This record gives sequence, C-alpha cells and structure tokens, in this order.
Amino acid sequence: MADTMEWTGRTVEAALEAAAADLGCAPASLEYTVLEQPSRGFLGLIGRKDARIRVRDIDGAAVAETKAADPSADMAELETRLEEEVEETQVDAPAKAASAKAAKAKDAVSLLEQEQRARKFLEDVFAAMKIEVELQRSETEEGILFQLEGESLGILIGKHGQTLDALQYLTNLAANRGVAGERLHVQLDIEGYRARREETLTRLAGHLAEKACRIGQEIHLEPMNRHERKIIHMALQDSRKVSTYSAGDEPRRYVVIVPRRRRRVESNRRSRENEDN
Repeated sequence: MADTMEWTGRTVEAALEAAAADLGCAPASLEYTVLEQPSRGFLGLIGRKDARIRVRDIDGAAVAETKAADPSADMAELETRLEEEVEETQVDAPAKAASAKAAKAKDAVSLLEQEQRARKFLEDVFAAMKIEVELQRSETEEGILFQLEGESLGILIGKHGQTLDALQYLTNLAANRGVAGERLHVQLDIEGYRARREETLTRLAGHLAEKACRIGQEIHLEPMNRHERKIIHMALQDSRKVSTYSAGDEPRRYVVIVPRRRRRVESNRRSRENEDN
C-alpha cells in the first residue's frame, strides 16, 4: 500500500507542486485528494485559509527514496564524507551568509510597496461599495495621510469616526502584511474630519473639567479610542484644577476627569482617620 501524506499551499496547484518537490517526482505522477479548498477570507486579510491536500504516490518510488538509508557505507567512508562536508561548510559559510543577507534585502517590502498596497486595498473597498472616492496623498511625521474626497462620504466616517478608524486599521493591516522591517503608518481623513473632531474634544474636555470642579466629583467620559483619549489628556495636562486618567478595558476604555480639590479633601480626611486610629 502506497504512502500518503498531506501538504498545504495558497492554491491546490501550489500544494501539489510542494508535494512533488518534497517527494522528488513530477506532479503528474501523484494522486491527490483535496481535503480543504483555499479561502481568501474577509477582504483577503482575515480568516484566510490555505488549500490542504492528501497525496498518494503512484509508483511509491519517491517516498521510498526519501526514507531509504545507505547501509553499505563503512565508517571510514562516512568519516571522510563528514570531514569534506565540514570543510565545505567552513569555506562557503561567508558566501552563504552574504547570499542570505542579499536575499533578505531583496525580499524586504519597501515603504513605497506598502503604500501601493494600502492604495490598492482602499480602491478595492470603494469599488466593492460602489462609491467614487479620490485619494489625495500627503506626508506626515508618522507616515502618510490619505485624504478621501467625494460626495456623501459620511457613511465612511460613522459615529464619532468609528467606521473611519476601522477602515484605517484594515488599511494598515493590508499595507504591512508580512513586513518584518520598517512599517508604514497610514492615516485616513475625510474633508478635515479629524481636525474638527480634535477641536470638538478639546472644547468638551474644558467644559467637563469645569463641571467636575463645580460638582466636586469625577466625570467619566464615553469610551474612546487611544488617539481621542490622548487628545483629552493633552488638553487638560496643564490644568491646576483637574487631573485625568484612563480606565476600563479595550475597546471600551474611557477617560476620567478628577477635580484636584476633591483629592486633597479625601487625602486630609484619610490622614485624620489614621491619626484617630
């Protein structure tokens, strides 16, 4: 009975070629059964699965060759072969290291290629949604910014920018997939929404800080993403009346505004209680 083994690949054909290469025979000489068809997943990013096949070698020769040993070689011959291999390895080591380094540099994904990935991903998304969007590119301190321009793009912003943030997150996943070196940070904006949102949050922070001082109690803001929480913290960092901290777990982490006067009152009360005890 012929041996059977399993291989995977991005496609059924790729898995079959991998099996043939490992077994040292032509793909046409192999019988195979498809155990699992490949799946691209959501937008080609999330939940992607490789094809999986089970291969049966028709003539059995290739599998047998991979398992066969050479029992006829005596110890002297084996020692000679080992010495030759060690010498060859020592001589070729620098050349192989240089070759590996060159191959790694060749396989590295440049920032330009990452940007092209991001642009193509966005174009594919907008084509699937059947909306016309023009991408205006500019550079930032952190990476690049794509300003999305078109008609009726509010659907891409969502409540408090949640849809825009999700789209930006997926765009960065697409751009940096498989990148081991420097990664490109892509930011998305629609008609200056992020600047308007930052201004709104800064005003909100000021109003809520005044309210916290007026009522003498902590104020918990609604859950925000990391970038928006940072805006609140930065807006109140120089305040002498309030302090801020973040609480909760993602994705429902939020900012707490605390009046400093309340903290001093509580501290004095605790000190008095300790003295009484």
